[in-house]
Parts: sequence; C-alpha cells; structure tokens
Amino acid sequence: MEAVTQGETLGLEPLVAGERAKLFPAERFDGLDCLAATFRQHAYAPHQHDSYVMGVIEAGCETFRVRGARHYARPGQITFVNPLETHDGEPYGPGYSYRMTYPEVGLIREVAASLSGRDGIGTPFFPQPLVDDAEGAALFAAAHRAIEDGGDLLAGEEMLLRFYARCLMHHADLAVRPVGVESGSVARAREVFEARYEEDLSLADLARLTGLPRHHLIRAFRRETGLTPHAYLVDVRVRRARERLRRGEMPGDVAAATGFCDQPHLTRAFKARFGVTPGAFRAAHAA
Repeated sequence: MEAVTQGETLGLEPLVAGERAKLFPAERFDGLDCLAATFRQHAYAPHQHDSYVMGVIEAGCETFRVRGARHYARPGQITFVNPLETHDGEPYGPGYSYRMTYPEVGLIREVAASLSGRDGIGTPFFPQPLVDDAEGAALFAAAHRAIEDGGDLLAGEEMLLRFYARCLMHHADLAVRPVGVESGSVARAREVFEARYEEDLSLADLARLTGLPRHHLIRAFRRETGLTPHAYLVDVRVRRARERLRRGEMPGDVAAATGFCDQPHLTRAFKARFGVTPGAFRAAHAA
C-alpha cells in the first residue's frame, strides 16, 4: 500500500452537512500538517502515512482499526499511529470532533534524542494505539489551538514540543536522561528575551543562539528559572508593559510595542500577574 498525505485522504470523499475539516501547517515545524475536523458520516478507507499520527478526540467517539484490532477513541485519550501502519477511521455514534498532527519521523527523533541524550536513536515506537492521558490531551489541544490561531507562535511551538516529549516519556518507553546544568545557555536565552522581547522569537532561533536543541532548552530553562521559555518571555513583556503604562501610554499602543498579538492578550497576561487590567493600572498612576 502506498503512503498518502492527510490532504489526499480528505479528498477521497466529499463532506456532508454538519461536517468540517481544516488542514493547516504548523509554521514553526517544517512540513508538519495539523487537522481540525468534525465528522458525522465521513469514513477513511484503510491507508498509511509516512509520518506518525498523533492527536485527540474533543467530542464524540471515533472508531479505528490498526494492527488487527478495533479501538474507540474518546475525549481524554491520545491516539497514536506509527509510520506506515495501515489504519482507517469513522464515527461511532452521531459523530466526533478531533484534532490531529502528522509529525515526520525526523521531528520525533529530534525530541527523542534531546530526551535520551543519544544522537543515533532509532525510530521511536508507540506500542499502544490509544492511551488514557487527560493531561496530555489537554496540552495537545492547547498547542493545536495556538498553532491554528497563529497569534502566539512561540506558545504553540513550545507546547507541541512538550506534548511530543511527554508522549515519548510516558507512552513510548523512552529512557530519559536527567537534564544537566546549562547555566550559560539559559543565561544567554534570558538575555535575548530581555533585549528582544517585542520580536516574534522562536525556539529554533534560541537553539541557534544557545547551542541547545529546542526541547533540551525548554527543560534546561525550566530547571534554572522555574518557567518555560514562553512563560519567561510573557513575564518580560508584562514588565515592559507596566513601565509604559506607568508613563501613561495607552494599553493598545503598549500591547503592540511589547510583543503582544493584541490588547486582549496583554490584558489576560497583565491581570494574571498583577490582579488588575492594564487600563486600571494606567488610571491608578494617572491620578
């Protein structure tokens, strides 16, 4: 059987009323496709992918057959199909909504090498096509939505890498090496955030500047600071926003100047850290 892309499988059968399918790229991951879909009747014929298939059901139930067994995927679970495994898929009951990614073998090997500390790692294998992991499913859904929205690309990039790492650690029996002390590299990343907080930075940018692989940088940064790189960057942006608001600048202008995608994004981050909205903070200092 010849492997096909997800776009090709979607094109084999037209959608009916009440169904939708949105295929979009993950911009920070070269060649990674993401799918958000709702199906009432749509059924996939048996097919294979060169890539992995990883994702979650958000509502309803999908049934699929892989490795000679039928499975029933529901919310709170994660589905895995390894490269070149023949599988199908169809609604069980009234339908289902789901989110999927199709990561290439090279990407999963990259994360696995970072976790294990071994560059010559083989192709990771997920022995169970369906696992109960509500926390992992929630992390994946948040990452997928951030990538689809496109407003905070670093958030989506970081969460998706963390999801793949979680899956390798908990569901692929990968031996994980404890993260070591990387004070110099983490300090360099912090300097970049402090100096370039208004830019649309990526973990790939930071990896080049620090010499650490993307996911290793996430682990090392969290070990040193207690925050992930994205959380640290948001903190820097909020601190810079507070300085501007104290000087009387308008919240919308402040959001644009400090790297937030819009004013509501600034408001959520600011209130989460200071308990008041940017407008209220500005007004208090104008009195």
